[in-house]
Amino acid sequence: MKKFEFINLKYKPKNDLICLFKIMPNKISLEKAANTVALESSVGTWTKVARGKVDYVEKLKAKVFSIRGNWVKIAYPQDLFEKDNVPNILSSIAGNIMGMKAVRSIRLEDVSFPKSILKSFSGPKYGIESIRKMMKIKTRPLVGTIIKPKLGLNEEEHAQSAYESWKGGCDIVKDDENLASQKFNSFEKRLSKTLEMADKAEKETGEKKAYLVNVTAETKEMIKRAQLVEKQGGKYVMIDILTSGWAALQTLREANFKMAIHAHRAMHAAFTRNPEHGISMMVIADFARLIGVDQIHIGTGIGKLEGKIKEIKEIKEDIEMKKVKATKKRLEQKWENIKPVLGVSSGGLHPGHIPFLIKNLGKDLVIQAGGGIHGHKFGTEAGAIAMRQAVDAVLKKKSLKEYAKTHVELEEALKQWGSVK
Repeated sequence: MKKFEFINLKYKPKNDLICLFKIMPNKISLEKAANTVALESSVGTWTKVARGKVDYVEKLKAKVFSIRGNWVKIAYPQDLFEKDNVPNILSSIAGNIMGMKAVRSIRLEDVSFPKSILKSFSGPKYGIESIRKMMKIKTRPLVGTIIKPKLGLNEEEHAQSAYESWKGGCDIVKDDENLASQKFNSFEKRLSKTLEMADKAEKETGEKKAYLVNVTAETKEMIKRAQLVEKQGGKYVMIDILTSGWAALQTLREANFKMAIHAHRAMHAAFTRNPEHGISMMVIADFARLIGVDQIHIGTGIGKLEGKIKEIKEIKEDIEMKKVKATKKRLEQKWENIKPVLGVSSGGLHPGHIPFLIKNLGKDLVIQAGGGIHGHKFGTEAGAIAMRQAVDAVLKKKSLKEYAKTHVELEEALKQWGSVK
């Protein structure tokens, strides 16, 4: 191999931030492309530049330490980054390199953080265990819904739909990603009316109920809305983490509100969908966990949205700090004081999907159905009942078909949408 300044295959990372890239070079060797990625994302540039204090700069060079096929691992010295600054870190490891001519395509597949960076973040305030305590749900998956239609309902209709969902058995009800404070449905009025219905449903069912209101907005307005949620006793806030931006998410987490943070991944496919270019959902989930979301959308492997179940299982195992074997191996290091995150499956789901989801993703999961609840022939409440019945059937190790014989709501749901083998 020709000697390249930023390639050292004998290097053993210690206190580095490590990135796994998939690189397809553009009319040059893979080694040259990898070298270019490392220099551009650390201390180099396209031509020679006098470095001044050469020894110090040399210590900050990123190092390509593994090349296997098109998979390249690069180690970044921890001092390259401002520790508690996610925008700074991502500007380095996923910045200019995404548009360089040296690569035909490049995808950031995985990241491993050194202890110094992990310790500079708080991570989730609650995480899986504390969310279960808050909701008083010991082992089963949480069942949720998204108000549908996602836009168009006024505040009263929105709150009524939420109430019917909770009464039927949903634990959580959330806004959709594009409901903010529109003319037809203002944030303040929607919040107060829906929380009133949450209280009513709690009294009637004896179960804890949570409303995940979308506070996504300009940062100052976002904080103002979160303050209003806390003042009115809400358990959660929801934020569209990518359209809001990493800095806004850090601002929300560092405000240290009492509410749990639900992370919606709207726009993620702009980064994640192309398997050859961009950033994996794994990396997005890791940075969200680092900052401190308590639960995050990870996909379904089924339903209406793109995503393979194998990849989704890997994301879930990663954010929960579980060790994964062989090709599933991801972040196995202890995340210091950072708690695990609860995965959320949502997108085109209905009761017939429940066995598949629990089998593949386990019980530490929020299962959310929008149309699969509100589209039930007997109405929203019956749709929520059917979802809980499907969960109960799986936990009792009964088939949905068998359980539906004595549960009319589930029976009707299976007639409408079927079940998945």
